[in-house]
Amino acid sequence: MHSNRRHFLAMAGIAAALPALPAWATAETATLAPITGAAKPIGLAERQARIAKAQALMKARGLSALLVEAGSSLDYFTGIRWWRSERLTAAVIPVEGDVLVVTPAFEEPSIRESLAVPGDVRVWQEDESPFALIAGWLKERRLGGGSIGIEETVRFFAVDGLRHAAPDARIVDGSAVVRGCRMIKSAAEIALMQIANDVQVAAFRHVHPRIVAGMSQGDIDAMVIAASRALGGQTDGGLVLIGESSAYPHGSDKPQRVADGTVILFDAGVSVHGYQADISRTMVFGAATQRQRAVFEQMRQGQAVAFAAARIGAEAGSVDDAVRAYYATLGYGPGYKLPGTSHRTGHGIGMDGHEPVNLVHGETTKLAAGMCFSNEPGIYIPGAFGIRLEDCFHMTPAGPRYFSGPIDAIDRPFG
Repeated sequence: MHSNRRHFLAMAGIAAALPALPAWATAETATLAPITGAAKPIGLAERQARIAKAQALMKARGLSALLVEAGSSLDYFTGIRWWRSERLTAAVIPVEGDVLVVTPAFEEPSIRESLAVPGDVRVWQEDESPFALIAGWLKERRLGGGSIGIEETVRFFAVDGLRHAAPDARIVDGSAVVRGCRMIKSAAEIALMQIANDVQVAAFRHVHPRIVAGMSQGDIDAMVIAASRALGGQTDGGLVLIGESSAYPHGSDKPQRVADGTVILFDAGVSVHGYQADISRTMVFGAATQRQRAVFEQMRQGQAVAFAAARIGAEAGSVDDAVRAYYATLGYGPGYKLPGTSHRTGHGIGMDGHEPVNLVHGETTKLAAGMCFSNEPGIYIPGAFGIRLEDCFHMTPAGPRYFSGPIDAIDRPFG
């Protein structure tokens, strides 16, 4: 559930921009050491295989080239971790041959340093148009009159600029090409996601016994961040929801502090070599009430229903439908109405904390080996509390396999 606030800082590697932590929080991590030593970054051969797959998908769809702007897809194909600004840095993947990378002239040294695949780097000055540069390159390659696919997150100014600079080209949706590559994770990608999940679970376990009455959301989040970094993960924090704020999936601005009987909901994820974890845990400080235990068990069963419904060949939406049908037998809903689950059962995950496709009603994409999802059908009772357990899984030929969890009892929220 945790939205990907950390993504662009992680993409750009700007550690100095991450929030400063209080000294007491970092002091609490003195006994921790990185557990990411086995993590291997994605290599040249895999990136070349990704480009080859994209080119095969482009050829099958009649595309001449694919435009990918700075962000996770640029990193995925080229190894360039870059942020978005009004100055365009982007790649064009042709249906055959090496990629083109365009960037401002003053960024050229950094771009060449990070480019991990063979490519043609061309630069534009401040008073020049990057779109004219792309159009000229397409014309050189005799692709200027073809169909140019656009990665789905590319901003409008880039699409509009290319349309005017290359009027003979047909600008079309290229999301099927990018999704066709990124939705199916390789063994190397899954291994990195497993390590990221291991880091986050270990961080939660470290923080749990150090929570004391009177702590704020910020106090606990600082401990989670410090532990996650000490264990080798990259993060700028997540969500810590205390008391009533746990009844709202992304919390509230109302200050809350830990007290006996309060629900504490954690939602966080770290990045390891660009690959994400996303885990939620819910605990009660002190003794849980009968109602808190009952809702925890209902939510835990909802997660189990989703996991059982996730089968190769099943439509992604059917997983969400199975959970919603179960919750209806408990009197929740109907559908996404509260009290109950106000959001989808899960989202795709990989280099982005949230990426296509989702486990949501109406999604017809069929589950296939290599797809990765969160499983988090939380139950929220406005004015009272919420319970959310979130564990991500990847699809294998035999069915789903968890990266973390599941948790079996409210008294053992971190396993």
